[in-house]
Amino acid sequence: MISRFVALGDSFTEGVGDDDPAAPNGVRGWADRVADQLAHHHPGLAYANLAIRGRLLPQVLADQLTPALDLAPDLVTLYAGGNDLMRPKVDIDALCDDYDRAVGALAATGATVVLFTGVDGVADPLFRKMRGRTAIYNEHVRLIAARHGARLVDMWALRALRDRRVWSDDRIHLNTHGHTLIAAAVLDVLRIDHDLAAVDLGPRPTPSSRRERAENLRWAREHVWPWINRRLRGTSSGDGLTPKRPDLRPVTPASHQRDTRPAL
Repeated sequence: MISRFVALGDSFTEGVGDDDPAAPNGVRGWADRVADQLAHHHPGLAYANLAIRGRLLPQVLADQLTPALDLAPDLVTLYAGGNDLMRPKVDIDALCDDYDRAVGALAATGATVVLFTGVDGVADPLFRKMRGRTAIYNEHVRLIAARHGARLVDMWALRALRDRRVWSDDRIHLNTHGHTLIAAAVLDVLRIDHDLAAVDLGPRPTPSSRRERAENLRWAREHVWPWINRRLRGTSSGDGLTPKRPDLRPVTPASHQRDTRPAL
């Protein structure tokens, strides 16, 4: 029986890219979808989401771990480290030592813990350069999950995530299709039945070289340069934001409109 679900992390768990003006912080995301599905199976489910976009792994652990433990969840999801891997310098071993201790503290409560590997960026010219870092991070996460008996959502192995059509325009955050795919993957590792329906997006289009260059230039202008400017100013996209569900609140399951995700 799952009665208290708490989600920790950064923009991935907050739901950035899955815009919903009616939702707190203007985003929905995979964790909200998981909570909705769980509420159909577990009446009375309470759900908190402490994630805030832009947070580095040390910030996630410093700001969210103790509040999460205080909420005494019986299900907790944790993903952090993606923002750290994008920095010019990162000590992955040290980061994952801290991650290990945090997962150990969560698992020691008896809660079911769900962790995530990083995505394989092989299909993107920029994020392909991070594959080595991500692979090292992923090996740490696999060991941490095994050590503490956590469930693991292996995003590296989800080939559907290599399709740019499941990502938002910034190429960093998943869109609605992508968040729904992750929600289904989380429910699958929990062995929870769900009605998240697969959608066939069809063959991936092959843009001309000219169009690809134009799209890359637009992406750099609209997303890369603002990101670099924030780094230079020492600011974050999450500055001034608070968690969208800082406390455990009851979940009223939405009507069973079939959600969508791309076929794996």
